[in-house]
Amino acid sequence: MLAYARDRRRFLLFGPRRQVGTEVHRQRAERLLESLLTLGPTFIKLGQLLSTRPDVLPPAYIDVLSALQDEVPPAPWPEAKDVLEDELGPVDERFAAFDSDPISGASLGQVYRARVDPGAVETNPVTDVDGREVAVKVRRPNIEALVRADLRVIKWSLPILLYFVDDSRAFSLENLADEFAKTIREEMDYEREAEMLAEIRSNFADDDRFLIPEVIESHSGPRVLTMDYIEGTKINDLEELERKGLDRTEVAENLERAYLQMIMDDGVFHADPHPGNLAVTDEGRIVFYDFGMSGRVDPFVQEKIIDFYVAVANQDIDAILDALIEIGTLSPDADRGVMAEVMELAIQDARGEDVEQYRVNQIVGQIEDSIYVFPFRLPKNLALVLRVATVVEGVCVTLDPDFDFISVATAYLTEQGYREESIRRYLEETGRQLRETSESLTRLAPKAERTLDRLERDDLYVRIGLEDDENVFDKLAKRLVYGMLLTMSLFSMGVLYALEAPRASIVAAVFSVVVTVQLYRSFRKPESIHARPQFTRHNLRQRRGEE
Repeated sequence: MLAYARDRRRFLLFGPRRQVGTEVHRQRAERLLESLLTLGPTFIKLGQLLSTRPDVLPPAYIDVLSALQDEVPPAPWPEAKDVLEDELGPVDERFAAFDSDPISGASLGQVYRARVDPGAVETNPVTDVDGREVAVKVRRPNIEALVRADLRVIKWSLPILLYFVDDSRAFSLENLADEFAKTIREEMDYEREAEMLAEIRSNFADDDRFLIPEVIESHSGPRVLTMDYIEGTKINDLEELERKGLDRTEVAENLERAYLQMIMDDGVFHADPHPGNLAVTDEGRIVFYDFGMSGRVDPFVQEKIIDFYVAVANQDIDAILDALIEIGTLSPDADRGVMAEVMELAIQDARGEDVEQYRVNQIVGQIEDSIYVFPFRLPKNLALVLRVATVVEGVCVTLDPDFDFISVATAYLTEQGYREESIRRYLEETGRQLRETSESLTRLAPKAERTLDRLERDDLYVRIGLEDDENVFDKLAKRLVYGMLLTMSLFSMGVLYALEAPRASIVAAVFSVVVTVQLYRSFRKPESIHARPQFTRHNLRQRRGEE
């Protein structure tokens, strides 16, 4: 936190803004990474969340923290066994076989492979679990108290950090803290995870392109979740996918379609699509694991996301910016000309086209020259959606470097009828505006006549309200006061020096210097924030070139 504040002000609490290079940011990000790993499970989760928030941290931090995997040394088996038996009873009675070596170790829980004991399962005509291979997810021992303590630390630290950041980053940081506390508590609730998993599984029940484990309710509880064990090739194991003859482009397309359906149609989605939670069967079906981080999209956000994607499909830049403003992601005060160019480059990159470096540099220069308050912010209800969008694109580009994200989304929108619906709504809105315009025209003539009558009688008064969003009058008043004080202090210094009062004249001189500094600062223009737009595919190609 001190380093972050030091980067913004030369003398921590005051002084001019500093320009810190990428290499310094990278060194500090690596130290932060080590600290997060040392602090344990809660802070590892926090680091993962920060790695998806370019609105909070500089690009160098995002690059370093993106390598943070949700892998920590597993808890000793005796401690995990105590949690398991507190929930389900004796392991030997409930399971026919149980491998005490975890197949996956995460920060909040760990997963074991087992086989259900036929004699310990209640009869279920719908789900036959006799002898079924299962994966058993067990919450880490004593993790609840550790998470509560860590969340208190984060809560106490936040007001200190907010003191050193601007309003837009303060907005994002406060939302980040609230979202993180909510997300990590939900991720520890295995009953909620089971409900979300079952709902998402039912939404894809008739689609044989995807495979989602089924929950074994008789062997699950608040701290233990038992589900089908499904084997598959890790989705980023490209060599193995090639060896099995699987079409990587088709896998990438199916993955994007799955998340488009979850977010746009179903309103409930798997929110942690990193490669460790995605696999591909030998038949090419995509397997989803770990639904601890999952979320819902309210109807308003769904509608605006659809508007955004339709605008992207139509390459309507104005509509894209309008959708971002309505959803609360883009400030209404942002320079639309500059942001339009940013969106054009982003669309070009998402289509798999080469982004020309000189255009990136040109846009960066425009942003630095014209934007004082960073225009992007991230409301709480969009944080998980953004995480999904960025991570899924990264996985798709890994599968196929030339993957056209927009063409797949456009095809999906057309198939689902969203583009036709958008045109229908546009026509309805145009018709409504025409009706309102005609009604206004019929009322205009009488109002104009009354106004002219009052003007003829000299009975017309005009009230003017002057808006001063930039505090121009406040700045002018300060400059006037500083100028008067400076004049007075210089005059006093001269008089005191003439009267041979050196100490008093020194005090007047110091006061004059202070006032001069303040007057100079009042004339300085605010510095722009030095943002670096990030283009996933462009950065990927750059890194490959460097390697």
